[in-house]
Amino acid sequence: MTSVDPDGTGLLAPGWAGSPAASATSDTAYLQALLDAEAALTRAQASLDLAPVEAATAVTGAAVADRYDVRSLAERARGGGNPVIPLVADLTKAVGEEYGPYVHRGATSQDIMDTATMLVAVRALDAVLPDLARTERALARLAAGHRETAMPGRTLTQHAVPTTFGLKAAGWRSLVLDARDRIKAVRDSLPAQLGGAAGTLAAFTAYGAQDPQALVAAYSRELGLTEPLLPWHTLRTPIADLAGCLAFAAGALGKVAADVLVLGRTEIAEVAEGSGGGSSAMPHKANPVRSTLIAAATRRAPQLAATLYGSMAAEDERPAGAWHAEWEPLRDLLRLVGGAARDAAELTEGLRVDADAMREHLGLTHGLIVSERLSAELAAMLGRARAKALLTEVAKRTYTDGRTLAELLAEEPELKDVDLGKLTDPARYTGAAASLTDRALERR
Repeated sequence: MTSVDPDGTGLLAPGWAGSPAASATSDTAYLQALLDAEAALTRAQASLDLAPVEAATAVTGAAVADRYDVRSLAERARGGGNPVIPLVADLTKAVGEEYGPYVHRGATSQDIMDTATMLVAVRALDAVLPDLARTERALARLAAGHRETAMPGRTLTQHAVPTTFGLKAAGWRSLVLDARDRIKAVRDSLPAQLGGAAGTLAAFTAYGAQDPQALVAAYSRELGLTEPLLPWHTLRTPIADLAGCLAFAAGALGKVAADVLVLGRTEIAEVAEGSGGGSSAMPHKANPVRSTLIAAATRRAPQLAATLYGSMAAEDERPAGAWHAEWEPLRDLLRLVGGAARDAAELTEGLRVDADAMREHLGLTHGLIVSERLSAELAAMLGRARAKALLTEVAKRTYTDGRTLAELLAEEPELKDVDLGKLTDPARYTGAAASLTDRALERR
């Protein structure tokens, strides 16, 4: 049969189209994960003498996605509410009459579907991590290279006090590393699922298993997944963990994108994407496409995660609807984060930084960006009340007279012996930014 992948093109999803995560979460990839789960179950039973070795070989040999029609399985899944039921029928037929009875023996559909979902998640996360590593390395280079590149710090959209671009890049890197650590921890904890019809493993005992938990352990080893303490049909911690780490990763990458979008505005132009995207109407445009796609993913991720969290309230031993509601949003989250990680790697590796523009913008407030420093320094010289009154007056005049803070203060007899050039230089008021950057870069 011909395998098709009707949802793998990503026509309306340029953020993840063509990414490694897209391939890892395609219908064909999901089908292969379902088949891998079925084959692993038969091999695990054979390893405990609960099935012939020849049956395990036959099922594993037939468990190849290209042998099955994805579209047919999708259409027939409506009959039972999930694709496992028609797949078991097709796989049993492919294995043949002699060993067909060992296909899916003792399992329930949710066992296979949940296990396949864990396999898809692991494989998708394994595709995400290299792109996060690329992003981290690029940000480390930017942080080190711009350790002392002064720029305006902005709070509530306005200039606050000076900072450095190195510290900003180090902060971005810290978030990316946080995302990496969370993803690794979740990936390494994802469990197999095996419980039978109501999570009691009863069918496996009926087929001769003296120690059903030994079968669960063997099954988990075959899959390379964690052995679960209990069947988790309605104990959805693994799904919630995935929701949390993926939503966090989207937000972490979204912070980078949000800053680049602001700093890359025409009026600011302190940074620029290495190769911006074009416009269908305006030939001069170099749009920040990578940042835009990351920002789009960031906006969608929390709602998808919310659906997964909402599905935790699953009734009985196996639920109607809660389990089914997870499939699409989880796959969407894996794809969005996978695409965002790819875009973040490309964005940070090609990011252009205009240190001259940053320096120029430090002077936009005529020196007022260091008023915090002057308040402290002049209070020690003049007393707090006099310093406050003087700075309030001079601050107004910087705009009305069109002169800098240093020029106006130089006219004050009380300050004739003060090195106002040094005191009002924004680049000399970045606090511990350089050492904080160094500290951040120590993290591996």
